Amino acid sequence: MKKLILILASMVAVMAADVAGEWKATAEGPNGSMERTLSLKVDGAKLTGETVSNFTGKSTIENGKVDGDSITFTITAKIQDNEMKISYKGKVTGKDTMTLSSETGGNSFEWKATRVK
Repeated sequence: MKKLILILASMVAVMAADVAGEWKATAEGPNGSMERTLSLKVDGAKLTGETVSNFTGKSTIENGKVDGDSITFTITAKIQDNEMKISYKGKVTGKDTMTLSSETGGNSFEWKATRVK
C-alpha cells in the first residue's frame, strides 16, 4: 500500500505543469499595456514566489496551487496607499507559454505570459 501511494504521488508530480522560473506577462488595461514579471517556485502542488510590476511594485504570491496545467494564486498589491487582493488563475498552454486572468474589485484582465530564457 505504501508503494502504491508513492507511485501515485510520483504520477501526480509528473502530470503537473512545469511553471517554475521567470515569466513575463502582458495585458491590456484601461490606460494601455501592462507588464508583470512572475518569479514562480513549485513544491509538489504548492506554488510560491513573487510578482513585480511598475504599477503595483513587488507582491508575494499567496495561496498558490498547481493542478495539472492549471495554476491559481493571489497577491496583495498596493496602489497608492490602498491595498487590494488580486486573484489569478491560469493555464499552461505550451512549454514556455501560459494564459492568466486576474480579478480584483470587479475588474478583470487577460494576461499572456512567456517564460524568460
